[in-house]
Amino acid sequence: MQRMTGSGVKRFSVARKWLTDIDTETASTLITVASDIALVVNAGDHGLISDISFGSDEMEREFNGQALLGKPWVDTVTLESRPKIEALLHDARSKADPRWRHVNHPMPDGEDLPVMYSAVPVGARGRVIAIGRSMRPMASMQQRLLEAQRSMEREYSRLRQAETRHRLLFQVAAEAIIVVDGSSRKVVEANPAAMQMLGDAGRRLVGRALTEAFAPASRRALDALLAKVSATGHGEEYPLLSAAESVSAFRVSASLFREGRSDFYLVRLLAGPLDTDGAAQQKRKSRVFELVEVSPDGFVVTDMKGQIQFANRAFLDFVQLGTEEQVRGEPLDRWLGRPGLDFALLAGQLREHQTLKQFSTMLRGEYGSATEVEICAVAVPEGGEPYCGFSIRDVSNRLPVERRNTGERPRSVEQLTGLVGRVPLKDLVRESTDMIERLCIEAALELTGDNRASAAEILGLSRQGLYAKLHRHGIADIGGPGGAVVGGSDDGD
Repeated sequence: MQRMTGSGVKRFSVARKWLTDIDTETASTLITVASDIALVVNAGDHGLISDISFGSDEMEREFNGQALLGKPWVDTVTLESRPKIEALLHDARSKADPRWRHVNHPMPDGEDLPVMYSAVPVGARGRVIAIGRSMRPMASMQQRLLEAQRSMEREYSRLRQAETRHRLLFQVAAEAIIVVDGSSRKVVEANPAAMQMLGDAGRRLVGRALTEAFAPASRRALDALLAKVSATGHGEEYPLLSAAESVSAFRVSASLFREGRSDFYLVRLLAGPLDTDGAAQQKRKSRVFELVEVSPDGFVVTDMKGQIQFANRAFLDFVQLGTEEQVRGEPLDRWLGRPGLDFALLAGQLREHQTLKQFSTMLRGEYGSATEVEICAVAVPEGGEPYCGFSIRDVSNRLPVERRNTGERPRSVEQLTGLVGRVPLKDLVRESTDMIERLCIEAALELTGDNRASAAEILGLSRQGLYAKLHRHGIADIGGPGGAVVGGSDDGD
């Protein structure tokens, strides 16, 4: 039978039969591979460390070459771990059943190394073998677990705060709003404004079908509205009658949104009948507005001073903002490539010609993005004060590949003139000078058959001056492995 000890250690039942042939070298190997660190400690002489082995190179690197040999074991651990070392040595001297104890070794980098030790007496001379297992992986896992828990708590708190704000806004909103389940068409939520507008039917509305809040004559129109919203995502306003005793006329509109895997209708109620006189014109304007709003090109309306009155979703994406309120009233010049210059040029052209096409500039976002754009604009008089509309198109994909994907300098007049409007004049002049210099050097090298000495003479430069310019423009490899000038090309061969 296997023999159990009081500490729960299960030992071999007939160890004498199986382990008598184990020699010292085998025992040393067994101890090394069974532990991350093993110490031979003289328990009778202040616990001095006589020998040490590491189970892996990683563990040896953890101790970073610390001199443990010859030191008292208790002096190699942190202050709070010393009583545990003394307890391990005491248990070993008294030949008590071995126990595992968690101790910390101070490391040179300031971070403690946690190790689980168990001490076993060996022989009759008071020697003790301490077997240690590194707790660094477990400590790292525990740290990651704590960080994940903190992250979850922060996210839960953020969601709870967002839900609180949503509930507060839903309750205090003056507009009547009803949330309807998309599959059953039963009312999930209705704010106080909706309940008050619908009267008695509104007070018992939650949990019932939405059609119960409206008169029988209006229910078919309501079904048609919800069906259109399901198909297109939005619908026009419908005039409906309530089911209250004092029949009231409403304008009802709805939109569709998705939460998780379920669809919901957001139904809005507006008091008063639908204005049919200008309904057709309003419908056309509404469709135009919807097209502008979802257009992939940015669209902005400003006054002649550049103050934004309207901006669509694409423009908000360009400038990295979330809502139209964040840009309304702000100057368009704030996001253009050259503040103070680009809008002045645009406004001047619009005052003179009322239209402008293909104005190239850059649009900068709030968080560092920069997009090459092309602007078409028009000025429209309204009374005595004109306003301006700007259509902004992303043209970064049209840029030449070498300019879009690399930082190389312009290599032709066409590339250079393409920078007008995006680069200051002084930078254009510098780029022009570099381009002309490069072209002249390349022509001289071609005339002389790549003889640099002759090319330098043609250009009126010293040889070292030519080498410096060749290196600057990256025209040819003029240096050997050590950076010395390669002289073969000076001889014309």
